[in-house]
Amino acid sequence: MLQQAESLLVPIEDLAKKPWRAILAYPRGDLRTCKGRIKEFKSLGIKQVEFSGNVTIGNIQVLGKGCTSIVVKAMLNGKRIALKIRRTDSNRPSVVREVELQKLANKTGVGPKVFASSRNVVAMELLDGTDILQWVKNLKGKGSTTVLRSRIIEILQQCFLLDSIGLDHGELSNLRKHVIVGDKAGILDFETASLGRRVSNVTATAQYLFIGGPAASAIRRRLGLTDVSGIIAVLRDYKKGRSKKSFHRILTKLKLL
Repeated sequence: MLQQAESLLVPIEDLAKKPWRAILAYPRGDLRTCKGRIKEFKSLGIKQVEFSGNVTIGNIQVLGKGCTSIVVKAMLNGKRIALKIRRTDSNRPSVVREVELQKLANKTGVGPKVFASSRNVVAMELLDGTDILQWVKNLKGKGSTTVLRSRIIEILQQCFLLDSIGLDHGELSNLRKHVIVGDKAGILDFETASLGRRVSNVTATAQYLFIGGPAASAIRRRLGLTDVSGIIAVLRDYKKGRSKKSFHRILTKLKLL
């Protein structure tokens, strides 16, 4: 049985062996698919994959597991990165569309920077941090309210940038899965992003953080917010035109400025 370790660096030549191929070709783990993924790794310049993280598949630690992909760490040009691998049972035939939209977000400074990609794999910037609910829970001590305010501003400003280019993330009604917070805040996962929907990045995020999300009451208390109906009103006003002026009113109402 494989013993869990904090970090296990595996050369790509060994990834076709068990138990690693269960990750590369998840969930079936077939050898042919695994070998195809290894070829893609080579084409991207990936030479080693690091198995570590807070998610466990079997006895293997990874960064993340979603409905369409598995995320692990890897080494690219001597730098630790995030490597997103399409699941074999994904309802998407490739990661091409996701990469296009993530690169569009990158142009505004939003999302992990895409370094390289192929049909089934995306090599991107590794963002350090924890999910936002855990981060809020652990945020204590002198100056913590100032830090909270700063990170929330970062998140909302990124959402406004996405709104400004007409790119709807599509999953920000649950920030725990799609926002990571550390020394800075970052929005992840552009799998379901779209240029064809009415954008709701700012409003969905604000509703999660201040109105209906599991940490909303704690955040309002920390920032001294009591007028929930007033928050709802400025969000409704923002929906009408998504202007800089109406966005500024949201930040003001939330006591972030």
